[in-house]
Amino acid sequence: MQELEKIVDLRMSYQKGALEREQLDADPTVQFVRWLEHALSTDLPEPYAMTLATCGADGRPSARTVLLRGANADGLLFYTNYDSAKGQDLAENPYAEVLFYWPLLEQQIRVSGRVEKLSPEHSTTYFHSRPHDSQLGAWVSTPQSGVVDGRDTLEARYATLATQYPVGVNVPKPDFWGGYRLIPDQFEFWQGRPNRMHDRFRYQKTEAGWQIDRLMP
Repeated sequence: MQELEKIVDLRMSYQKGALEREQLDADPTVQFVRWLEHALSTDLPEPYAMTLATCGADGRPSARTVLLRGANADGLLFYTNYDSAKGQDLAENPYAEVLFYWPLLEQQIRVSGRVEKLSPEHSTTYFHSRPHDSQLGAWVSTPQSGVVDGRDTLEARYATLATQYPVGVNVPKPDFWGGYRLIPDQFEFWQGRPNRMHDRFRYQKTEAGWQIDRLMP
């Protein structure tokens, strides 16, 4: 454990930017898209990847990485297996938070709010826009997060499906798979600064609109 103990001495000073109140758009979605588009223009790997945190009826939180697949004034979109652990959590407690962390930009964004399922029509349209192999993969991984006896089982399922639905043959969307929309009621934008004096701004939704506050680092 000697090498691991060195972690306590590892740190970096954030020097790449600053965030001031006057730089923020009044609309958090506009601000979010602005930062995301900048991240997409860089060499960051998968800047659209986000950590999704959920909590079921047992009160135990869980987190995993999913991919953002849309963002507009109505919310943030992602897709998954409804029978997965996150799908079960959301069925029991329809609130979640997502986190985007871009270390090369020294930025992160937190977005939280209520989550709802997208319509079957919307999910079907997106499903058929995915690569053929990904469509087959959605059928293989069920129940997602369930125990499997080995990689061979997965490969055999995939091979069977590939024979049943070769390229050019329509793959039906599974009933257990589809999209969600996170409807934000809070955003937080974080910009790393030297000496841990980070810039943090929170948008909170109120009856009068979005309230913006600077937070302590």
